[in-house]
Amino acid sequence: MYGAAHPSRRRRTALVLGVLLAVLVAGCGESATSPVWRPGAGGGAPGAPVTDVTPSTGGSAAAEKEIVSLSATGDIIMGNAPNRLPANGGKGFFNSVTKALAADVVMGNLEEPLTVDTGTGKCGADSTRCFQFRAPPEYAAHLREAGFDLLNQANNHGYDYGPKGYQNTQRALEKYDLAHTGAPDQITVVEAEGVKIAVAGFSSYVWSNSLVDIAAAKRVVAKAATMADLVVVQVHMGAEGSDKTRVRPGTEMFLGENRGDPVKFSKAMIDAGADLIVGHGPHVLRGMEFYKGRLIAYSLGNFAGGGGSLSNNGRLGWGGVLKVSLHRDGSWAGGSFTSTYMNGAGKPTMDPDDRGLGLVKQLTGSDFPKTGARFDAAGKISPS
Repeated sequence: MYGAAHPSRRRRTALVLGVLLAVLVAGCGESATSPVWRPGAGGGAPGAPVTDVTPSTGGSAAAEKEIVSLSATGDIIMGNAPNRLPANGGKGFFNSVTKALAADVVMGNLEEPLTVDTGTGKCGADSTRCFQFRAPPEYAAHLREAGFDLLNQANNHGYDYGPKGYQNTQRALEKYDLAHTGAPDQITVVEAEGVKIAVAGFSSYVWSNSLVDIAAAKRVVAKAATMADLVVVQVHMGAEGSDKTRVRPGTEMFLGENRGDPVKFSKAMIDAGADLIVGHGPHVLRGMEFYKGRLIAYSLGNFAGGGGSLSNNGRLGWGGVLKVSLHRDGSWAGGSFTSTYMNGAGKPTMDPDDRGLGLVKQLTGSDFPKTGARFDAAGKISPS
């Protein structure tokens, strides 16, 4: 059922053309005209129905060659309210990297709630080694201005201000026509260039799809494969720290938490129907490999850490923009990695020294000598 040929994705005749769709897999019936949510149609709840929904009738050979470009980043924290926010209200926070982000669909891992103080912060007055973050809800505008289309909430800071903070974040994103993913059983579908892309977020926390329960995760991905042409998995996995750049088989633990088995999880998701795995969580870059023609980026590192919320010391400050182009059938059409770093204010900044690319190339060669992605001097990615 979960073979490399992705059989479930080929059932396209029941798919519906739309721009954004967020559904709960559990308990939701399917129909040939699922409700969609379009940017500019007003925030509202995910899945608010609109008109002009046309069922797909399959595709010609030419349509099968349609290509869509996807870009993705690692962890994003714009600041920490109330006292550690960027200057000028965060305006222009992403200016340095906006051109690098440009793609048909731009995704990022939002490592903080966008909310007022709900009074339910996870760190008590006597907490030690506890970190909680939040930015004002209006900071969603900065994400929109930078070109982001979809933000992942499946990470260890998604519930820093409880369920209310999580819901406030969703409302803030929707106000600025930004899609979100990562809640349990949530599959978010976007459309670009006539291609439908389903995105689901995973982590080891109860407010997201489970990274640890691989059987359950495969069911989510298999379901997503019936809803779209392409499936992207956003996953917060792996132990944290400047020394956690290597990828090895086996479960990774951090502060007593099971942070998943990145290799086993990623390959299982591709077996279930995923076309791209976008990893983050260790706060450092990791290598990339191809499995059955699909790219696994094990960690894209730190992208933004406004207000000093994330360390920019050495390799902790290096990140990048992953850009991937895929055919409608999920086959590889090209890709690149562009190096960034967090400057003294934690803003993402283009890195003329390409330190991130150099590290990713080194780690890929060490960890995946046979299956690793290949990079040229400009960051162009090709299969091994």
